[in-house]
Amino acid sequence: MKTTPPLTTQLTDNFGRSIEYLRLSVTDRCDLRCQYCMPKGFKDFQEPSEWLSFDEIERIIRAFGELGTRRIRITGGEPLVRANLPELASRLAALPGIEDLSLSTNATRLSKHAETLRAAHISRINVSLDTLQAKRFKEMTGGKLQKVLDGLMAAKAAGFAPIKINMVVLKDTNEDEIEDMVEFCIEHDFTLRFIEIMPMGATGLDATHQYVNLQTVKARLAERFDLVPGMMPGGGPARYVQVAGTDLRIGFITPMSQHFCETCNRVRLSVDGTLYMCLGQDDSYPLRDILRNGCSDDELKQHIAKAIQLKPERHEFTTNPGKIVRFMSHTGG
Repeated sequence: MKTTPPLTTQLTDNFGRSIEYLRLSVTDRCDLRCQYCMPKGFKDFQEPSEWLSFDEIERIIRAFGELGTRRIRITGGEPLVRANLPELASRLAALPGIEDLSLSTNATRLSKHAETLRAAHISRINVSLDTLQAKRFKEMTGGKLQKVLDGLMAAKAAGFAPIKINMVVLKDTNEDEIEDMVEFCIEHDFTLRFIEIMPMGATGLDATHQYVNLQTVKARLAERFDLVPGMMPGGGPARYVQVAGTDLRIGFITPMSQHFCETCNRVRLSVDGTLYMCLGQDDSYPLRDILRNGCSDDELKQHIAKAIQLKPERHEFTTNPGKIVRFMSHTGG
């Protein structure tokens, strides 16, 4: 039986925030081209030799677990383009201290892998889905909507719970589908989370023009649905309400209109071994070369603790929207 070591306070940043959540990118590649993530035609991916190996990933996650990190979310790019991902998931789930292992995916490959991922002890899945219209989905991502829907149904059949739908709301693009997405999630017993777009990288999308304040979305939904306070387990930043008379919980992730920096409990590890402290800042710490130069486990944990002290107080998306030029797919969702 896996044992959980005592929670330490080593991973507390300079602002008193305990870092107990790591988002792990296993690839910067993706089989879709979502407008806010990377530009159409983008091919400048990391070469596999630059990627962390499964052994290196496991060693880093083990160190985080021993330092008190309890939640790991596997991300990308699209994590299911990484070969043998269920093997990695099984190895991470068995590590001491790791209590929650989840996956973010676009679900295009999920119908093939759902049962294997469930057997590998991934318990929760987040699926990016910004539209329920096949033609619009093709325009927004370059992919086929039916593959995503098939993946969602396979995940549901495999017993994943909860399954969360992440919808980035874009002005003049998909904001007319907000109510349709609510009805879809009620029908299939999915959790729904709306997300505000952030100015990340030169993707070709005008984040300023297409930004939608989710406070207006919440008010709009309240006119049609009886919304009551709601809660969901997990380490993320969403603020939830529930549609009365249903099991549907709706989360609002508002990095722009109501930032949640004061309670931020997460950092991100990219596939090339760079630890990013904030989506909206450049503070980072390279771990790959440290590993490959033969550091001990204790030295690795010392480097991680040192890196956490670089975590900034907050992002600058509103005051300096052009600051971050790296793509979301590289940072890790």
